[in-house]
Amino acid sequence: MKIPADHPLRLELNNEVHARPPEALAPPLRLTFLALYSDASQREREREHVCSLARRYGAPEPPPGATHYSADLGPFRIKWERHTEFTRYKFIVGGPCGDPFGPAAIEAVPAEWLAEIPGEVMVAAHAALISVGADLPDFEALAAQHFAGNALVGASIAGGAGIALTDCRTHDGFGRLLVFDRGMTPRQAGRMMQRLLEIDTYRLMALLALPVARSLTPALTTAERELAQITSTLAGASDSDEPALLDRLTRLEAGIESSESLHQYRFAAAAAYYELVQRRIEELRETRIQGMQNFREFTERRLAPAMNTCQAVSSRLDSLSQRVARATQLLSTRVDVSRERQNQRVLESMNRRAEAQLRLQQTVEGLSVAAITYYIVGLVGYAAKGLRGAGLDVNPDLAMGISIPVVVLIVALGMRKVRRVVLHARD
Repeated sequence: MKIPADHPLRLELNNEVHARPPEALAPPLRLTFLALYSDASQREREREHVCSLARRYGAPEPPPGATHYSADLGPFRIKWERHTEFTRYKFIVGGPCGDPFGPAAIEAVPAEWLAEIPGEVMVAAHAALISVGADLPDFEALAAQHFAGNALVGASIAGGAGIALTDCRTHDGFGRLLVFDRGMTPRQAGRMMQRLLEIDTYRLMALLALPVARSLTPALTTAERELAQITSTLAGASDSDEPALLDRLTRLEAGIESSESLHQYRFAAAAAYYELVQRRIEELRETRIQGMQNFREFTERRLAPAMNTCQAVSSRLDSLSQRVARATQLLSTRVDVSRERQNQRVLESMNRRAEAQLRLQQTVEGLSVAAITYYIVGLVGYAAKGLRGAGLDVNPDLAMGISIPVVVLIVALGMRKVRRVVLHARD
């Protein structure tokens, strides 16, 4: 059966649901997890670094453009995943060991290769997956033996098929996570381990916005005070004060817009990471262990207030930007009205000057008619004298007197026609 051609992205989008599957984990094993903060410019360098490790052990290399890779290199298994802002590495070593955290899985990885991994470490943790029976382990003994006596955070997970314990502290630069398998399948164990490690990763990535929020708070307070002073002054400002107020508002708006453009992504990313943390905790299907904080309680105790702070600062920044924009628009409207009044006064002054020029022009035209009439009548008089000298009975004075109204009328009509022709040509 023939159907229409596939959309260019059909296969890619369909396979996205299967991308980055969790590693199947069977106890006993030790795992070291690294999450490194890195920018987009390091993506190809990261892939090439993983390729160099694969070549070293004769394993297939990740293809160009790959964002995840998994391989068994012999001494250890590696899982590499590239995300938007960070990259994750898992190093897995199977087999029994007396101490679940020593030797750590990362010790099987070449030290010189580890030292050259691009990025900055955000999360580093050792984890262990151990089989246990139906009886609960001795949590006090585990805390004293593997967690330096610290209070444990943990819960029964996967509907009771496993137990996860941690103290959420670092030991020689690494966190510690202990997972007991009480009947999980390898795929289920892999999903649970990945979710537990992702909770810590996304929690720290979300908290990157907290120092930003704290640093912005004094600047926002100063900006709000400045805006209050400007709006208070604006109510009683005169036309001469408006340019200075507009300059202050423009500078204030530029500073706020700069802060918003620089930090809005960080706040949006924090909200997205926080949602992922909550989703991963739900997916654990944890059940409380008597006398111990579970993962939701411990995470929400500090993360929720931090995210509320970030949300409040983000909303405050957005609100301040809108208020400054409204104040700028209001002041701009006032400046426009003042400019219109000034333009109106200029137009009125121009109208008065035009009227004065018209009256002056009319006066000049009247004088011009009189002057032209004077010269033409003079010519008529000379002509009459010439005729009388030729023997004709002509009175020069009478001829000049009779010609005056005729000449005035002709000159006035001529001046009027010339003015019309000039005005028509100008239009």
